[in-house]
Amino acid sequence: MSTSTTADFRTRLQDWLPKVVLAPSFAVILLFVYGFIAFTVVLSFTGSKMLPKFDFIGFTNYAKLFALQHWTTAVVNLAIFATLYIAISMAVGLMLAIFLDQKIRGEGLLRPLYLYPMALSFIVTGTAWKWFLDPGIGLEKTMHLWGWESFHFTWIKDSDMAIYTIVIAAVWQTSGFVMAMFLAGLRGIDNEILKAAQIDGASNWQLYRRIVIPMLRPAFLSAFVILFHLAIKSYDLVVALTGGGPGRATELPATFMYSYTFTRNQMGIGASSAVIMLMTIAAIMVPYLYSELKEKP
Repeated sequence: MSTSTTADFRTRLQDWLPKVVLAPSFAVILLFVYGFIAFTVVLSFTGSKMLPKFDFIGFTNYAKLFALQHWTTAVVNLAIFATLYIAISMAVGLMLAIFLDQKIRGEGLLRPLYLYPMALSFIVTGTAWKWFLDPGIGLEKTMHLWGWESFHFTWIKDSDMAIYTIVIAAVWQTSGFVMAMFLAGLRGIDNEILKAAQIDGASNWQLYRRIVIPMLRPAFLSAFVILFHLAIKSYDLVVALTGGGPGRATELPATFMYSYTFTRNQMGIGASSAVIMLMTIAAIMVPYLYSELKEKP
């Protein structure tokens, strides 16, 4: 075999080896992710109940879905939860990032401490906060044992306030992750720009408002997309913390979808709710990916 032939073979091997190695993973993703997405879309147009059926009934399931009071409740709860969750997580994450960006002592200890909650599963987070907020064994009970008999904190059992306990737990879980994103953005800002602004007489407030925060726009956008995605698909945190209750006070579209698909045996309606959730996420993800991937002029 000639030297040129050997070189051609090695070149082809180098070109094909990554494709061969990645092919099984790509096939699995294609089948179990996009295949099941397509299957769910198909089911949403059928009269499936306990088991899948392929008697196409058009948009009947979607009409039934939007006529259900339970779905309306889930959407309203999602609007409250997502708005507060995203806003508070980004505010807390930004403040923590600014705090750590001051090159304080113990930063190496504080960063993993803030990031630790993100390493936990939402099931663990929900269970821990359920114990903490339960009036019989948690914070209220502890305050009473310490002598503060007038202290009451029963949000988790209050249908008007229970949704805010989901917000508290979710913010605690992800604000450290948002902090890491903002801290990376802050460390990427050229110090010469900040020094020039300070020489021109800019106060710290003006420095952050006019220079730092505008330059963190990519980090804000990325954090918003990630948090919005987590808010839409929140299921395990809700199930572990409140179970969707009291009543339906903390039901979200994800818990609605599971309930109608596997508990109420209304697979067609459950699939249609899943498709609506997918479309909502796509409405945020597609423009974001387009803005990230398009060629800059």
